[in-house]
Amino acid sequence: MADEMVLNAQKFVNQTYGSKIGMTVTEDGKTGWNTMYALTRALQYELGITTLSNSFGPTTLSTLTSKYPSINASSVPSANFCRIIQSALYCKGYDGGSIDGSYSARVATSVASLKADMGVSGAYPGSSLEPKVFKGLLNMDAYVTVNNGSTSVREIQQWLNGRYVNRADFYIVPCDGHNSRDVAKSLLYAIQYELGMADGTANGVFGPGTQSGLRSHPVAVGTTGTWALLFTAAMILNDNSVPFGNFTSTVADSVRWFQDFVKLPVTGVGDFATWASLLVSTGDPSRKGSACDGVTMITPARAQALKDAGYKYVGRYLYNPSTTSLPEKAIQPGELATIKAYGLRCFPIYQTYARSADYYTPEQGSIDCLVAIAAADGFGFKDGTRIYFAVDYDAVDDEVTSRVLPYFQAIRNRMNAQGSPYQIGVYGPRNICSRVGAAGYALVSFVSDMSTGFSGNLGYSMPSNWAFDQIATVSVGSGSGQIEIDNNIASGLDTGQGDFHPTPDQTLDVGFNLDLWSSLLQELEAYMNSIGRGNTSTSMYTREECLEQIIVLDSVITSSARRYRMRKALIQTSAYWEFCHYTYKDLVEDAGVVLYHTAALPDWGKDLSGVTRLVDSSTGIGKISGRTGILARNNSISAGILDDYPQDATDEAQRFAMWTRLNQDNIFNISTVPHMHIWGAAGKPGDVAETVMRPPTLAYRQDEIYELLRRYQGSGGQAESDAHLREPVYAIFEKYNAALRGD
Repeated sequence: MADEMVLNAQKFVNQTYGSKIGMTVTEDGKTGWNTMYALTRALQYELGITTLSNSFGPTTLSTLTSKYPSINASSVPSANFCRIIQSALYCKGYDGGSIDGSYSARVATSVASLKADMGVSGAYPGSSLEPKVFKGLLNMDAYVTVNNGSTSVREIQQWLNGRYVNRADFYIVPCDGHNSRDVAKSLLYAIQYELGMADGTANGVFGPGTQSGLRSHPVAVGTTGTWALLFTAAMILNDNSVPFGNFTSTVADSVRWFQDFVKLPVTGVGDFATWASLLVSTGDPSRKGSACDGVTMITPARAQALKDAGYKYVGRYLYNPSTTSLPEKAIQPGELATIKAYGLRCFPIYQTYARSADYYTPEQGSIDCLVAIAAADGFGFKDGTRIYFAVDYDAVDDEVTSRVLPYFQAIRNRMNAQGSPYQIGVYGPRNICSRVGAAGYALVSFVSDMSTGFSGNLGYSMPSNWAFDQIATVSVGSGSGQIEIDNNIASGLDTGQGDFHPTPDQTLDVGFNLDLWSSLLQELEAYMNSIGRGNTSTSMYTREECLEQIIVLDSVITSSARRYRMRKALIQTSAYWEFCHYTYKDLVEDAGVVLYHTAALPDWGKDLSGVTRLVDSSTGIGKISGRTGILARNNSISAGILDDYPQDATDEAQRFAMWTRLNQDNIFNISTVPHMHIWGAAGKPGDVAETVMRPPTLAYRQDEIYELLRRYQGSGGQAESDAHLREPVYAIFEKYNAALRGD
């Protein structure tokens, strides 16, 4: 709702300063950051600062302090200077008088009320406006409880402001009843000041000096004074219901509960480890955990080193989006058997690039769920295993709402639609874990507490559903057993998996069962529609017609997959995807190829418009050009896996002969698809060079599947993007193939 006096404040700053401060604000009567930025710039202009900014930073504060250390009716420098104060008061919800340039009794009363709400009346008595109060006036912090804020938290906020506001680097924090990054950091400043750190040394960071000092300040029943206040403040800011004040037996009971919750020795004493867990997301980073995660293969020697170091649970990745970086990041062949043999247990993590807000969409959530299911199935994880889907970046709260939650909702919906073969966990900072859990999208959290500077960790309490708490990177073992891991504390909510299905490495695919046609069609159509690749007016064939052709040719596909010992889903996915994207434009190009080589249009192309001569085109079910068909088949001939005569891809006649077979013979076209994959894995000799992969096998990792699907289409951003979209298509085909072969 618009406020008339806020509207007047906006009109004032626009009319008086708009041309001078490099910005204007929307005159809507609603307080917002832009209005506060404009008032800050107006103040800087009045102070004679030449480089204006939205920030009320050190230059603004020092200039204001040197010129006007105490502003009141007798010292306010000008009418417009006063109008800035009056406007800011209205934007903050206080009476600013008539915005007439007069530091009136109404303005003075409001300034006094503001300082009382901030908790600084003792430090700054009276109704004058001090520089640090002015700084607090020109931001969006609230100094009264909002959104069901806690009165106990507000009491702490006011106490911190009142006690430390005159320290050089301490600035007034909100008094809204909510913990936050600024409040958490202010508590660290307070502890450092009480430890005797000078201004300039105290920095609000939980460093060696602070840790050393806290080791000398345990608190227990009977402790009173400032240290008891600081400790109970830390307890309250971590959502523990204790009185703000002395360390009583009631506080000790809550400390015991908290220590048990974060898996510390239960003593009821505020020792260093307890202080640390209250003040920083890692807690004491030297704590010994029983869980770990890492990007390195667990070999027998490393498994023994982990076991000797007391580890029980190992987090390993289902997927590695890179074929070159961190080559052992994804679970390696035989690794789960090693984990089982050494009595360890594994919890799987799913992460791709996922480093910014743009990644997190409902469509991506659905894709990731399908790919994760396929990967978990392939590695042999049993039903009910919990997969932790990662959010490995510092998402602000608005991004959690607009991006992360819809992403996890889509994961849950897709998992439910697949029959809930696996449970869903979330990996990320505290705020993300708590909010995803509260929404019901993940019941257990793997908390990335090692990222102490993340805004989603600092100022947020530990999620109630935490299973693993990642606190430090360490190295264990020696020689061949040495391994770098992230050390995790385990709560016991998830113990991972200690037994696995045999992997389907050597099981060959079998023919399709037509009883499964309807459900396969339904899944593929639903997925293609969900990514915007459903039936379109430009498509030559419906998605149902495309799948019909794949099933009609199933015996050829099955025979090829078995002969070349590759997964049938590789052939099905590439052929189905390409056939779904065969458009009228492709038909026109095909007609152009015939025109080029025969000087006449084929009967089926005589009514097409826009036909021009083309040497070659991507044609048929697999959309394979004559040139790439020759190169792919030549590669297999030279490798001794295809009995045929090599062709010359530069000879137009031979190229057209190959194109004609690919265009007119569906069996020949679909039989060429596996050779396209074999050629792609070999680095595409004769074409734009790619790195050599291992040949297609029955045990391809997910990153290898992605890379081969990408190479089929080519290189560049579109090929990479489409390959990620094709991974769930592969997962759907593979689910049915695996069921039919009995895996």
